[in-house]
Amino acid sequence: MKKKLKEMIGIMKDKASQSKAAILSKTKTLSLLRATTHDSYNPPKHKHLLTLLSSGDGSRATASSAVELLMDRLQTTHNSAVALKCLISVHHIVKHGTFILRDQLSVYPYTGGRNYLNLSNFRDKTSSISWELSSWVRWYAEYIENLLCTSRTLGFFLGETTPEKGVSYLTNSDLLRETDSLLALMEGIGKKPNTPMSEQNKVVVEIMDLVEDDGVMVMNEVLVRVNEFGEREKLGCLGFGEVVELVCVLKRLEMCRERIMMMEVVEEKKFWDLVRELKEKVGRMKVYREEGKLNRTVTKDRRTESDRFDDRVLRSVDSIRFPSSRFL
Repeated sequence: MKKKLKEMIGIMKDKASQSKAAILSKTKTLSLLRATTHDSYNPPKHKHLLTLLSSGDGSRATASSAVELLMDRLQTTHNSAVALKCLISVHHIVKHGTFILRDQLSVYPYTGGRNYLNLSNFRDKTSSISWELSSWVRWYAEYIENLLCTSRTLGFFLGETTPEKGVSYLTNSDLLRETDSLLALMEGIGKKPNTPMSEQNKVVVEIMDLVEDDGVMVMNEVLVRVNEFGEREKLGCLGFGEVVELVCVLKRLEMCRERIMMMEVVEEKKFWDLVRELKEKVGRMKVYREEGKLNRTVTKDRRTESDRFDDRVLRSVDSIRFPSSRFL
């Protein structure tokens, strides 16, 4: 009885808010309210999301206002269904929004603590369903935060472009940084809640469809970078520290295999085979360089005093490093 009463109150709130927005001729507010209702079982309708996305077709002020409305609703609601639909709307902006709309989202808010969307403490204790959905709110907010952070690291939004040529111009450290950021996103996907409603609730199913679509793009981006590392390994372009860091990244990547299956079986097998082969190659390189470093240390320590004396004598090559006045 209490559950039905609370559902009725939610529906009445939606109707009252939408009626008020319609009377005041607030089109943007109305489209946002229609996209983020209190209904716990159905995701936002496509037409309402399209209306929201159309806010990016106008001026920067219009886009800014739309994002502000969306984020204010997300930050002020205590209802898990409303929060999830707000996050779905944010996700659609990241995936399908115009540049101006994405730009407004990427700089909001200017401050906000560790969690970009400030939902790490979200709890809706209204019912067992809302409590279960709360775990999805916390996870989904963190995922979108990581998605925005990864986009900033890459310099473009996921799926926006294929950087096969661009990665060849990156330094090793930048390439490692981008791979690490993409890997963090993959690890985040693997941490999704495991709840009874995961395959039943349409809101949750909509979220997972969006995230899995991202997952395929993430793996493609990682594949581009793994191939590039493979080429650089052949040419011997990786330093010892970079090899060590790359081995760690590839080990973390392999740990995602059991939790993430995004591609077709054949393509996925090729992906993981390539990761394994590269890890084995750079792993052997790491061991070889460690042994070489050890051998050089032992050889140096075994030299006689007369051998080491040469290191204390100024050689002719040293004159290159100093002005001639040093010898006057």
